[in-house]
Amino acid sequence: MKLRFIPAALLSIVALTLTGCSASSADNAADSTTGTDDSLSSVLDTGTLVIGTEGTYRPFSFHEDGSGELTGYDVEVARAVATELGVDAKFEETQWDAIFAGLTAGRWDTIANQVSITPERLDAYKFSTPYTYSTGVIVVPSDNTSITSFASLDGKTTAQSLTSNWNTLATESGATVEGVEGWAQSVALVEQGRVDATVNDKLTFLDYQKTNGADNLKIAAETEERSESAFAFAKDGTALADAVSQALATLSADGTLAELSDKYFGADVSQ
Repeated sequence: MKLRFIPAALLSIVALTLTGCSASSADNAADSTTGTDDSLSSVLDTGTLVIGTEGTYRPFSFHEDGSGELTGYDVEVARAVATELGVDAKFEETQWDAIFAGLTAGRWDTIANQVSITPERLDAYKFSTPYTYSTGVIVVPSDNTSITSFASLDGKTTAQSLTSNWNTLATESGATVEGVEGWAQSVALVEQGRVDATVNDKLTFLDYQKTNGADNLKIAAETEERSESAFAFAKDGTALADAVSQALATLSADGTLAELSDKYFGADVSQ
């Protein structure tokens, strides 16, 4: 294994982690009964950050042209984080349904796959600070002036996957929904003028706009609430989660996250 420079800040995190049992708080005392958190020190010792990802989730984690190098927004962010930690990034691909089980079993150190932070997941896992923020949006033809808010969807037609939360939002807003299998069908119906709009994740639209031009479409309105996606870790992986959060702060400050965001979405989705 090559010798690597380990930033002093990371060594400080390791030292604080290894001496955490001497803290006087009840929480730290409880943690000490379950063993030392070696999540960061083990990564630094091996020189490798093992990352679970799908590899089939464009534009976040996918293979160029279907069989080329693994790439994507999440993949490039993860590689940049590993560089900040002074280690190599190693990706292990798996299906979404198995990705958290692999994390719990220790097959990888973290997940980079647009994992949204939810109350249920916070109970079971540790998270870094978010590196992706997104809203729900209404997508309409660029010449549409009648839809300017979710309230104005009342009486309009939208195309939605019937099992998605966007279908619920459109229905609750008063829209008549035409069921489709996914984004590709819904946006095609909007472009063909067969429905008035579609409701989806902003990142999905920005990726489509970046890839296809889509000057004939625009965002008519956005939700006030934002989803946040971050690196996920095992519940006892606080030290590693903190170190990754520190790395993300550096990548945000030096413009790396904004640059990667613009590359894949044409907009900064990292803040």
